[in-house]
Parts: sequence; C-alpha cells; structure tokens
Amino acid sequence: MSSLFRGEEMQLCQIYFKSEVAYSCVSQLGEMGIVQFKDLNENVNAFQRKFVNEVRRCEEIERKLRYIEKEAVKEEVELDEADQTCDAPKPKDMITLEVMSNSKKIFFIKNFFAKIDQLEHDLVEVNTNKDALRKNYLELIELKHILVKATQFFEEVRDR
Repeated sequence: MSSLFRGEEMQLCQIYFKSEVAYSCVSQLGEMGIVQFKDLNENVNAFQRKFVNEVRRCEEIERKLRYIEKEAVKEEVELDEADQTCDAPKPKDMITLEVMSNSKKIFFIKNFFAKIDQLEHDLVEVNTNKDALRKNYLELIELKHILVKATQFFEEVRDR
C-alpha cells in the first residue's frame, strides 16, 4: 500500500463523479488510504460549497467522540481497541444507523447523532455536578476545621 510521505511517487489526476455516486466513490477511495485530495475551488467561499453542512456535522461528531474518549481515559475506563475499521456509512445511514456484530443485530440506534449529543451533554452535566460537589465538600471540610478550632479555643478560654 502506498503512503503520502514526501518522497512517495504521486500522480495528479482529475476525476469527475456524478453527484449521485460521489459519496460512495470518495468514501471508498478514502478507505483505501492512497489518495490525497486537492481543492480546485480555493476561491469559493466555504458557505457556498456543497456538503458544507455534512462536513461540519461530521467534524462536530468527531469532536464530541474525542471528548467522550478523553473523559473515559481520564476516569480510567478501559476501552476496547477496534480490531478492524468499519466502512464509511451510507448517506441514509447518517440519520439512522444500524449496528451489526457477528452478522447479528445487537441494537438499533434510531438517531446515532442524537445519542452522541445526549451522551456529551450528560458528561458535561456530570462533570459540572462533580466540580460543584467537590467545591461544596471542600467548603464543608473547611467549615468543620473552623468549628473544631473554634471549639478548642472556647474550651481553652473557659478552662482558664
């Protein structure tokens, strides 16, 4: 398999796809890992491009998945390494994703992105609550020490 190192021999070619098959062709080329894409429309504003919303949505989901992974590692949750890579999902599967394992349907996720959003929201909320609880705990410990010291002080004054 080729790589994209500086010294690797490359050829520049231009491929035209019909919009109906562009997604599947580009995803297959990407899965092969032997292509590099060059933007031939550098002068086009990002908001004028096709698929800009899909790219943003994928980047946002990737960011959320990285956050979830970071939180799992931070809490020392053991994560299984993927033993194989999966193919890029079909466009219709971006809305409804069916998870398969060993040719058996394990579970059906109505909306994968909504689940990721909910999981990230729950993690943020748990972290916020954890920080608030830690702050309250430390304040209570401080008050406990103040009460102990005050009690000792008043007992010493009373004993004199």
